[in-house]
Amino acid sequence: MEETPGGAGGDPGTTVPGGLPLERHEVEIFLTLAEELHFGRTAERLRVTTGRISQVIRKLERRIGAPLFARTSRVVRLTPIGRQLADDLTPLVAGMTEAVRRAVEAGRGVTGRLRVAFLGEWTAPTLLRAVNLFERRHPECAVEVHEAQLANSRASLVDGSVDLLIASFPFDGMACGPPLLAERRLLAVPADHPLAGAESVSLEVLADHPVVQYPAVTSTAFKRDRTPDRTPSGRPVPKGPAGRTFAEMISLVALGRGVLPVGEHTRRYNPRPDVAYVPIHDAPPIHRGLVWLESNTTARVREFVRAATDANPARQADEGV
Repeated sequence: MEETPGGAGGDPGTTVPGGLPLERHEVEIFLTLAEELHFGRTAERLRVTTGRISQVIRKLERRIGAPLFARTSRVVRLTPIGRQLADDLTPLVAGMTEAVRRAVEAGRGVTGRLRVAFLGEWTAPTLLRAVNLFERRHPECAVEVHEAQLANSRASLVDGSVDLLIASFPFDGMACGPPLLAERRLLAVPADHPLAGAESVSLEVLADHPVVQYPAVTSTAFKRDRTPDRTPSGRPVPKGPAGRTFAEMISLVALGRGVLPVGEHTRRYNPRPDVAYVPIHDAPPIHRGLVWLESNTTARVREFVRAATDANPARQADEGV
């Protein structure tokens, strides 16, 4: 097995709490063993010998003055001091890695590839205005545009297949840019529903009718905002069936299975003779904007958010909010 050189006097390192400096290879070996809890697997991952792993760990334990691992012939586990050291070092190393990555990106400029997506066809024009401005500013960065679905919107950000998504707020667990769109809330009801001819309704009517639900993969905060469990006065809201896609949810409304609070764009992009849209006069507007994985905040992402903000000024006025 090839052993990776390490331990040179000039090897950059970090400092543990308490001021003792550690060299880079020592930190790497310690954290890998803390994760694997197996000398053989640690040696294989780092392409060094098990003897090298043991040597470094013994050296660390002498410097710290206490065992970091309790080891027998069959089991390796962290001691309380070892666990504390691993917990302290992990965010420090992650922060250093992230700082280096950002520095490399800044040095290279905004180049490479950026994958952006829209959720709901009514958000596409806003996204495309951002793409056009971004590409003029950064012609060396290629932009791919995709359409996301309710069922895969979060997963596409987590697995990296999409860098940015324009979607409705709240989108919990993600970094969010400034709002780019705002629209009034309407209540979608069957065309022959008693509320279909009303000039407007209150959120309180949700307690009187089953409300169609979003798919299970949708975040809790989003569902709480769109299909709340209770009205503002505290009355329980009955739950209707859930749809897998937004088009399926509107179809459930048309079938009389429930009502559904939606944004005003739905009336423009989903006109149906069997569905009526009634304004909700006491509901706050829906805001939409860019969301992305916090750990994926690259120079490309920051510049695209800036382009989107510049390309879509005061969009609320266009939506009648």
